[in-house]
Amino acid sequence: MTALRLRWQRSVAIAATGAAAFVGTAIAAAPAQAHTPQWSVTCDSVSIDLTNYAENGNKVTVKAGDKTLISDTFGKSYHKKVDLPEHSKPLDVTAQVVASDGDKFNWGPETKQSPVCEKPTPTPTPTPSESESTPPSPSASPSQSASEKPEPSAPETSTSAPADKPQGGGDDLAETGSSSNTPVIAGIAAAVVVAGGGLVAFARKRRSSQS
Repeated sequence: MTALRLRWQRSVAIAATGAAAFVGTAIAAAPAQAHTPQWSVTCDSVSIDLTNYAENGNKVTVKAGDKTLISDTFGKSYHKKVDLPEHSKPLDVTAQVVASDGDKFNWGPETKQSPVCEKPTPTPTPTPSESESTPPSPSASPSQSASEKPEPSAPETSTSAPADKPQGGGDDLAETGSSSNTPVIAGIAAAVVVAGGGLVAFARKRRSSQS
């Protein structure tokens, strides 16, 4: 019975030692897994996410080439995104974390490369057609219009040459319709008739007196 008890006690002690070693390993590994950082780099920015760190005293540093972009102290977690400087060739970006709970939990420095951002291709400006680029030429410049303006024609004279009179007729026969000279002509004719009658009467009296 004594030998059996001793064997049982030894088995229990071995099992307890193994369990303690497993728990210790798990406890030691847990912080290391919790301290794993996450970060990403694009052509124009860098983002970093840190969680499950010690209460305070942790320090994070991010550099782009020789320029320091981040140099902060943080507690349990840290999240930040910053713009990268413009670059015409791939740019090395380095991140590093110094943990306050032991050097074994430090991380980095780790380097990633930021590519060059592709610039959009400019849209070519459409070439204006000949009809749009060349303004229509005016039909005549103002000076030409003024010089080429037709001169006013001479006013027609109010008196025009009389038409040729028809042969064999007088002025009165060529006229048709009424005229302003008709009363005058009629008066002259009446005077001539009266004068002629007087001459005839005078001639008759003279003949009778001579006989």
